[in-house]
Amino acid sequence: MEYFDKIAHRYDDWYRTRTGQYVDRTEKWLVFSMLKTRSGKALDLGCGTGNYTLELKRRGFDVIGLDASEGMLRIARSKGLNCIKGNAYSLPFPDESFDLVLSVTMFEFIHEPERVLREIHRVLKPGGEVLIGTMNGRSLWFLFKRLKSIFVETAYRYARFYTPKELENLLGNAGFENVESAGVIFFPSFWPFLGLAEKVDKKCYKKCKSFGAFIAVRGEKAQLPSQRT
Repeated sequence: MEYFDKIAHRYDDWYRTRTGQYVDRTEKWLVFSMLKTRSGKALDLGCGTGNYTLELKRRGFDVIGLDASEGMLRIARSKGLNCIKGNAYSLPFPDESFDLVLSVTMFEFIHEPERVLREIHRVLKPGGEVLIGTMNGRSLWFLFKRLKSIFVETAYRYARFYTPKELENLLGNAGFENVESAGVIFFPSFWPFLGLAEKVDKKCYKKCKSFGAFIAVRGEKAQLPSQRT
């Protein structure tokens, strides 16, 4: 957490760069096009500086963010967001508290994803939805980033990457239903033609998901028998 405390301002500032704006815009397009939940109580798990917490609030959710980095949380709270410090392995919420749990770029930095998914399943209401967004280590973008991290300390030095299939299996094994995945960001970070990149993202996010730098997997907690039609 010391590393994430140290880079919190740099991390937040990156979203205002040209590349950061493209990545943020494209990833949010994918995430919110996949989600079926449109309102209710939401948890932004691994909220960082509150990027998705703020977006969920804008969309009308009653949202709380949770993160382990106090440095990240200070910035999130400065945006007027309800964010708390906590541990993803033991969520400080009662059973069936949320309609939606969203976790973007957190799973790369946890050691026991199965344990975290059990906690997510526990705090979701029956029929609730989870979406996990992570970086894909097989993409051109992150091949470059991982090589860079050998020589310069970056977050990617500490990350574990997943494929879409690995994430699908994790959600399925945790008891989630109707699991699906997609991916975007197909060109490396130094690619200059961002307009072309966005067109490719919106055309290839399903068929070419295994090559996207950002992958998202969603699933649903089973409804109670009385809720099924």
